[in-house]
Amino acid sequence: MHAHDHPHDHGHGHGHGHSQDHSHPGPGHNHRHEGTEHLHSHVHGQSDKERAEEVKVLATSFLEGFRSAEDKTSYLRLAGVPFQRKGSDGLIMYLVDAAIVANWQIGTASPAFASRELLYMPFPGKMIDSRESMTFTYVSLSERTDVDLLSMLAERVETSLQGETHDH
Repeated sequence: MHAHDHPHDHGHGHGHGHSQDHSHPGPGHNHRHEGTEHLHSHVHGQSDKERAEEVKVLATSFLEGFRSAEDKTSYLRLAGVPFQRKGSDGLIMYLVDAAIVANWQIGTASPAFASRELLYMPFPGKMIDSRESMTFTYVSLSERTDVDLLSMLAERVETSLQGETHDH
């Protein structure tokens, strides 16, 4: 049975789940509602930009939770961060470090027209914003790999989208 977080009408009794193979006439589930663009809170069908924004929000929440967790190891385990992964040479790599780095973009530099110099534009103070990233470091006897939190979360979001089998 599909949970709904809003009222809607299918034009008939609703004594069944959405696994039934039929259509629902009228302004029901995932149909346009009287002049408005009605979208559900489902993540499927999102644009790449929306998914990227969702991953940023997840990463921010993850960082806040990690910082406040009294038991960092348990937090990582509950969040599903793998403590082992297979290296490129087949050896098991182990999670040994988690680093959070803060950056502030002070300005921007880009190629200038008809010049070998970069065009530099410093930002006014109010435009300078901080960004944080988190990296997980895995090691084996022969290899070291740094895995970015955003990459890990993006992969999970993509995997969960592929795993959804709703038919609306």
